[in-house]
Amino acid sequence: MAEMKSRWVILQHVEWEGPGMIASEATRRGLDLEVLRLDRGDKIPEADQVNGMVVMGGPLGAYEVNKYPFLTKECEVLSAVARSGRPVLGVCLGAQLLAKALGATVSPGHGEEIGFGSVNISPAGRRDTLFAGMGDVMPAFHWHGDTFTLPEGAELLASDQMYPHQAFRYGSRAYGFQFHIEPDANTWEDWRSHLPEHLLDSTKEKKRSIAEAGRKVITRFFDLAMNTAATEVR
Repeated sequence: MAEMKSRWVILQHVEWEGPGMIASEATRRGLDLEVLRLDRGDKIPEADQVNGMVVMGGPLGAYEVNKYPFLTKECEVLSAVARSGRPVLGVCLGAQLLAKALGATVSPGHGEEIGFGSVNISPAGRRDTLFAGMGDVMPAFHWHGDTFTLPEGAELLASDQMYPHQAFRYGSRAYGFQFHIEPDANTWEDWRSHLPEHLLDSTKEKKRSIAEAGRKVITRFFDLAMNTAATEVR
């Protein structure tokens, strides 16, 4: 009997906020990630049809359910998948939606945080599978104006001076990152017309640093997701 493939989905909200290195790592492992473009009306699957989820960013507000009705369904499915222990990775808006799905509050922040920077890894983060050995500070690219409270039962993994809730883990395999870890060369190019020009020019070393750190975190996420999945199959 042929082995049935796990179904992983990427929820993408706008054309220029694709999965970047997340998709590359999944492809390297033989995973077939189904990209669903919610801005084009793609249907969100039911939670019991999904083995793993990746939720990307976008200029939407997680609280704008009247303007974007699909957000209600998205949070329902996210909640069910995360609470069941299946792997979830939320980036930027995806982290805010995951937090909301788990009962937290998402709201406009006190200012936009955009550009190259870093996050401080918390004591819990330094013990976490994804961030262990990364040091106290990790390079990151910020691009958000909203923020969120920490979901009940979640562990705070990273912070910065402007916004204290930058990364969290819920259970063992659901992660939310307010900052971006996924950009590859194509991502930077896609972002060019949406960001101030000075942020993307003369930044080769900063992009490389983010790519190195992001690749480690993404690789560890899929290690965790697939190793646990293999254990569950047995």
